[in-house]
Amino acid sequence: MTLLVTGASGHLGRLAVESLLQRGTAASDVVALARNPESVSELADRGVQVRQGDYSDPESLDAAFTGVDRLLLVSGSEVGRRTAQHGNVVDAAKRAGVAFLAYTSITRADTSDLVLAEEHRATEELLAASGLPHALLRNSWYLENYIGQLPVFLAHGTVLGAAGTGRVSAATRADYAEAAAVVLAGHGHEGAVYELGGDTAFTMGELAEAVGRMAGQEVVYRDMSVADYTAALVGAGLPEGYAAVLADGDRGLAQGQLFTDSGDLSRLLGRPTTTLEDALQAAVVAAA
Repeated sequence: MTLLVTGASGHLGRLAVESLLQRGTAASDVVALARNPESVSELADRGVQVRQGDYSDPESLDAAFTGVDRLLLVSGSEVGRRTAQHGNVVDAAKRAGVAFLAYTSITRADTSDLVLAEEHRATEELLAASGLPHALLRNSWYLENYIGQLPVFLAHGTVLGAAGTGRVSAATRADYAEAAAVVLAGHGHEGAVYELGGDTAFTMGELAEAVGRMAGQEVVYRDMSVADYTAALVGAGLPEGYAAVLADGDRGLAQGQLFTDSGDLSRLLGRPTTTLEDALQAAVVAAA
């Protein structure tokens, strides 16, 4: 059975490939799709089939999907172009006779009004219309979204946001990737909708407290309006469009749109999800 992972040069796709290998899938049965195959040449050295493919180039997808049985579609990174790009992947998968497709979506994509949910919802609708057997992997936020800001949090003693007291069910990329590998290599997932998130949700205030405990210093959460938070992100050097999307994510977080208590992620993993505290400690050790 040949398993293909798209976006294999990205964080989530690469981790999904690694998880397949760690869970016992033969390297020769794994296909890693990348726009630039040289970026994942190390996988080829380990026996993984590395194929070139671009979401915007249907002909490249037709060639790459030849002989593929099951496919993980990792959502693209080009906001505003993803619906068309994902549609190309779905169409190519149908032409190639792919038997199953798993798609990385977002929490409650069918009802969410987050800006980031729009293209996920559209992709889910394309999959439903395609008739292709599939599963939806609706991921909440990545813990890395916050861990990557540790130096800023500690330098200023402040976590900025517009999330109020909303709780986010963030989990590590590695946990999401492992769950995706379980679904891709497993059976009985056709038609499944998994609302995936960490076992223990937290507020931004609790995030600040956890960072402070880890560092042995006071770190507080400063709640702002969406407009003020957007301005603060732009002032920190982010492009205005990207800043607006991030601030909109906090708006949704405040409303509970990134919270799930489904338990789907830990059930797929067969273990508890990685905690915020453990992820923070791992980041500190890695940076030492």
